[in-house]
Amino acid sequence: MSPTHDVIVIGLGGMGSAAAHHLSARGARVLGLEKFGPVHNRGSSHGGSRITRQSYFEDPAYVPLLLRSYELYADLERATGRSIATLCGGVMVGRPDSRTVEGSRHSAEQWDLPHEMLDAREIRRRFPTLTPADDEVALFERKAGLVRPETTVAAHLQLAERAGAELRFEEPVTRWEPCAGGGVRVHTAGGTYTAGQLVICPGAWAPRVLADLGVPLTIERQVMYWFQPSTGVGPFRPENHPIYIWEDAAGVQVYGFPAIDGPDLGAKVAFFRGGAECTPETVDRTVHDAEVRAMADHMSRHIPALPGTFLKAVTCMYSNTPDEHFVIARHPAHPDSVVVACGFSGHGFKFVPVVGEILADLALTGATAHPIDLFDPRRLTGAPTV
Repeated sequence: MSPTHDVIVIGLGGMGSAAAHHLSARGARVLGLEKFGPVHNRGSSHGGSRITRQSYFEDPAYVPLLLRSYELYADLERATGRSIATLCGGVMVGRPDSRTVEGSRHSAEQWDLPHEMLDAREIRRRFPTLTPADDEVALFERKAGLVRPETTVAAHLQLAERAGAELRFEEPVTRWEPCAGGGVRVHTAGGTYTAGQLVICPGAWAPRVLADLGVPLTIERQVMYWFQPSTGVGPFRPENHPIYIWEDAAGVQVYGFPAIDGPDLGAKVAFFRGGAECTPETVDRTVHDAEVRAMADHMSRHIPALPGTFLKAVTCMYSNTPDEHFVIARHPAHPDSVVVACGFSGHGFKFVPVVGEILADLALTGATAHPIDLFDPRRLTGAPTV
């Protein structure tokens, strides 16, 4: 086989666009294939904002990747002149023994991350929009904040094209296969392409595109809501208001943002998990009145001014693994030619730049210095991991 490219990247959302950038920056001949347009709202890389934070309650093992991701986001801003990250500070709120608070504190202490622990009175004093119960506390992290997903994708695609990547949009992949003599062949609605390596970043389409991976992925419908606070957005501007993840006594988590898009576009909030299982083909993209009421009722207990007037809502999809950790690895069945990245379980976007770097490492050298043992798919398939 004489490959037409060094690496083909399937999927040019958050992870795929970053992979295309890092691969092409290292001189690889890259072909990127995307089912939709350059920036779209059909998957998981949209909605105007995503939380970024370092005191990571999911597992302390993520922290080194977050530190590198912060560096790469800054590099991305410098290289493109785009504004991507807003580090307005963040609070992880709940009872002291909640996963959100205790897990964040554990990560911060293990990695010596700057943070403060605030009691309910101090939370109210610093952030008057927030009304925690007397038995709730918060971890405050000054370096937490938000990144803009659409801008991130556009910036990575810009740099990939600048470095010579060929990016083809509105060209869905129909199938892919390893070639007998090495490398891979990818079939699309527009043609057939070959390459020495294949990087697959399929998002919510992973159960179909990566069926042979054997990982039990579920796709979950989620809704993002925007409300105009009853006080106006002044108290909710980034200089006054942090990002937050708030876990109540029942273990229900919500997350939200300051008002970042001007006086008329409100502030965004959403439930973290608990959505209906779906597929990309069956997801209900209509947001129903009962859902809006449930969100408003929930937030009225925590941030009374927030659900003043409902403005809009949009859906997205989580691609969940059973343990809610990522899958990033060389494909166990095709270790010589295929790299996979999927199952980001609703908390992956903050890692986009470093995942792109990892995928370039794996595709071009077969290994990475980044700590990714936690993301081995064999943990979920029963296959030995050593």
